[in-house]
Amino acid sequence: MNRKYVFLFVTVVMLLSGCASVPTKDIRVDAQANPQANLSGYKTYAWAGSAAIVNDEYGQWEPPAFDADAEIRYLIDRELRKRGMSENSTDPDMIVAFAAGIDMDALGLKVDPETKMDMLTNVPQGALVVAFADSQSGFVIWLGAAIAEIQESPDTQTVKARLDYAVTQLFKKVPK
Repeated sequence: MNRKYVFLFVTVVMLLSGCASVPTKDIRVDAQANPQANLSGYKTYAWAGSAAIVNDEYGQWEPPAFDADAEIRYLIDRELRKRGMSENSTDPDMIVAFAAGIDMDALGLKVDPETKMDMLTNVPQGALVVAFADSQSGFVIWLGAAIAEIQESPDTQTVKARLDYAVTQLFKKVPK
């Protein structure tokens, strides 16, 4: 086989393996906007206090040394900036908050591969909630939630990719 074709084959295989998709089909998003709010009128934002994410001291769903709080904040900042917004902690138009929760004991139906029947089994669930509130009135003007099955003992790249997908999909539901 010609060296040029071997090189081309190896390159294509490497590119395709780099494009391997992260599982996201279990991530569901939903959002609601206050019908009276004109979200395009908001140009600045500030963060509301600190985020609340359940600590995972045993590393069941969050890889060791991975800061999910910082990653989620980064992703939300990115999406807000894409919309032309800027952070302003002095006099913001809106306040942004998020929280995440994990239920490692959640139950759900899964198909048993041997019997092909639904069985009640442990299906750990996680949720990310993002809220925008008008800084003057304090009223929530937009609320979005992403719910997913928890991938136990995931690597950092998988967690980052799943969070990126969830935040991106949430922001697709923010009215323009």
